[in-house]
Amino acid sequence: MYVHLGQDTVIRLDEIVGIFDLEKTTISRPTRDFLAGATARSEVINVSPEMPKSFVVTADRSGKHTVYIAQISPATLNKRADPSSLRELGG
Repeated sequence: MYVHLGQDTVIRLDEIVGIFDLEKTTISRPTRDFLAGATARSEVINVSPEMPKSFVVTADRSGKHTVYIAQISPATLNKRADPSSLRELGG
């Protein structure tokens, strides 16, 4: 199964580590540090030029992490995924 993050970006459901509310979670210093580190390692993909609402952390089979910044709310992303197998974090 796949989840559409916006624009032309689709990711595999089984690669999602977590879906996070950007506004609520970036209050925390560890989250800001995590996102800064991911940016420095070129692991961040901004899905849309619009105001971001969420970020999605993925890990592929090789263990490579990617952080997607999306303009779609975490609640909507969870509805697009299987709500019984994914829970919204940070919101």
